[in-house]
Amino acid sequence: MPELDTATQTGAVPEIARIPGTEECSVTLDGVRWRYLHAGSGPPLLLIHGFMAYSFSWRFNMEALARHFSVFAVDLPGCGFSQRIDEAQCSLASDAEGVLRFMEHFGMEQADVLGTSRGGGLAIVLAALAKQRSMSYRIRRLVLVCGINPWSSYGRFLTRLLSTALSGLFVTHVLPRQHWLMLRYFRKLYGDPSRIAPGSIEGYTAGLEVPGSFEHLLRIVRSWHRDLALIEESLPAISELPALLLWGSRDTAVYPSSAYALQQRLQNSALVMLDGIGHVPYEEVPGDFNRVICDFLLRDTPRTSLETATELPMLSQIPSVTAPLTD
Repeated sequence: MPELDTATQTGAVPEIARIPGTEECSVTLDGVRWRYLHAGSGPPLLLIHGFMAYSFSWRFNMEALARHFSVFAVDLPGCGFSQRIDEAQCSLASDAEGVLRFMEHFGMEQADVLGTSRGGGLAIVLAALAKQRSMSYRIRRLVLVCGINPWSSYGRFLTRLLSTALSGLFVTHVLPRQHWLMLRYFRKLYGDPSRIAPGSIEGYTAGLEVPGSFEHLLRIVRSWHRDLALIEESLPAISELPALLLWGSRDTAVYPSSAYALQQRLQNSALVMLDGIGHVPYEEVPGDFNRVICDFLLRDTPRTSLETATELPMLSQIPSVTAPLTD
């Protein structure tokens, strides 16, 4: 694996956006500078953030995951503190090409990929792209955390509305100044907003204050419906890939009911439903999240459907988040 490229312009990244115990790194691929965080050693584990987010999402997870894996948390191009890109379209297809290029650069012959929200959809498209390129061996397992999919109707009307020219002006010129809307949006991602950790909203806001951020978000929105169609088209190619679907029962961004439809199309998948949790379980109950992820990737627990003949029980109760990780 090539030597990590430690970032030389870390002064541009505010302290709140950094995660203690991780290496602040950057790499230029095909003329675009990617910012990423790295921690740990062992088998590669790639973390892909969701919409309006960046590597800051994993601030409560990287330390625990790095005990077992070489963890890479990227800021996708156009997001966080990676380079802003001036392209007419920002799609899952183009992001999948970029992530595969990232994996190739670092010699990841086989990696586990964890994606949340839009990053979950990206993980599906990435795995299908790898198989299309006869590189299916590169993706060992998928973890899809509240991943976007065609079977959740939330946001369909809003994304179409925001695709209009007038709404585009609102996104790029008005929304950046409406901090109360950002606060309301973020609170709705939690099953229990009282669990929002101090500094969370400020951390996400920092990643959106980089010039060009909202223009990039608008391009993503305008590709949203095509991306959902691509996710559905990609699923048959990866139907037997081992996958864990991890959802919060109070997710209002990607409806929990859609997880069952997604699981039906991923024949070798297991589904864990976290009772009372919202769209960001890695932040809301990080101890439980880390434990479930490590159990799946290290111990095959819960087993996927091709590894057991018994029906997977729904997990309505998860141990306290303050309980230590099992080794």
